[in-house]
Amino acid sequence: MIRATITQPMRVATWFAALWLAGCAFAPPAKPPAPPSPQHYAVQPTSVDSAKADGVTQHFSLGARAVPEWWRLYGSDTLNAWVEEGLRNNPSLAATKHTLEAAHQYLRAQVGANMLPTLDAQTQTSRQKAIGFPDFGPPTNLYDIYAGQLSLSYNFDLFGATRHGIEQTAAQVDQQSYQFDAAKRALAANIVIAAINAASLAEQLSTSERLSVLAHQQADLTERAYKLGAASHDDLLSVQQQAASVDTSIPGLRAQAERARHALAVLMGRTPDQAPTNLTLAELHLPTDVPVSVPSELLQQRPDVLAAEAAVHAASAQVGVATANLFPHISLSASLGTAAFKPADVFTAAGSVWSVGVGLTQPIFHGGALMAQRKAAIASYNAALAQYQQAVLNAFQNVADTLTALDQDALTLQAASSQATTAGLAFADTDARYRLGSVSYPETVLSEQHLQSAKLTEIQARAARMTDTAALFQAMGTPPVASAR
Repeated sequence: MIRATITQPMRVATWFAALWLAGCAFAPPAKPPAPPSPQHYAVQPTSVDSAKADGVTQHFSLGARAVPEWWRLYGSDTLNAWVEEGLRNNPSLAATKHTLEAAHQYLRAQVGANMLPTLDAQTQTSRQKAIGFPDFGPPTNLYDIYAGQLSLSYNFDLFGATRHGIEQTAAQVDQQSYQFDAAKRALAANIVIAAINAASLAEQLSTSERLSVLAHQQADLTERAYKLGAASHDDLLSVQQQAASVDTSIPGLRAQAERARHALAVLMGRTPDQAPTNLTLAELHLPTDVPVSVPSELLQQRPDVLAAEAAVHAASAQVGVATANLFPHISLSASLGTAAFKPADVFTAAGSVWSVGVGLTQPIFHGGALMAQRKAAIASYNAALAQYQQAVLNAFQNVADTLTALDQDALTLQAASSQATTAGLAFADTDARYRLGSVSYPETVLSEQHLQSAKLTEIQARAARMTDTAALFQAMGTPPVASAR
């Protein structure tokens, strides 16, 4: 029988290999489990085309990637300039950008401080007074010391504590980078939605003010008829109540319109008194081609989901750090320098000093702190996994809700436009007959009231369709860099 002889170098190599393999298994998987991939987002499959409303049919491009600067599809140079100004000047976005830069620099510092040896130069000059030996020489000694040295130190990362720590910081940098992308995307969407809301509220206010004028005309005409005995007291009270109701809605609507302009100004980095002049809804063109990415690609485009995935990676690395802290830490230190009692002797061979040392620290008893830290890291990892799963579900729900809203927005606007068109034709007919003397003026006023009420509903429906389209572009996330070129 031939027996294999295991030499001492082989034992050492086997021991180091076992340590390295153990270090690799200290952390759980950095990538979360595969998320669900539904066949379609909402309860009902997404329609390729929306209902035609206001002369526009929106086409949903299934499987398309997100659009980088989607706000340009609204066809307004003014809106484009507002978004660009906001991306340049918004303080919250600037703060997020600087926070990301700080995270990058902290990662560089951590890599330099832990992955590479440290070398320091030290100099010292001191004057000391010491007690002399009894019965020998003076009772005290007074002397100077001049010294200088280079110190080198390095920590061996046998169990991956340093590597996992840097991996955790790098994942946190990725997380903040995705959060910065999400902040830019959200800011652009908020500016577009604020501009649409401001335009809509301004038009609603104008229409409501016209309704107020008509309501008061109706009340005046009814009061005259009441005095002539042609209308009852109940008729008079009813129209006066209607006029008061319209008047009551106007101050609140005016306040909403002003707040929308203030919000838009702040989003752009301006003070509220520098709010821009409102656009009109007619200046904005509803995007006709809207991308709807497949669910698997959506998760690679949504910054919030990618940030949650990076958080899982960071939590995994933290488990590796906490586990590695249970094992020995080995460090190497060395110094080379010179010291003397006179400045002239500092750089002579007689004054040279040096030292070399290897340190090993094995945790033995820390009151259960190290194990508790590891258990806490594992619990944080499991929490990050659950948060990632929730982020995925929220992303799918976000898209499903906006698709459903857009589908219903088209039907609502279709009905509102039909109502406004019918009311417009009825008013034109009533007004023509009034001019011919076949109907009374109160009937004309009532007909225009119906028209203005229909216009108010149409304005609201048109704005809702535009804002929900912006919300869908926002829900699609940020396209990968390669597809954005």
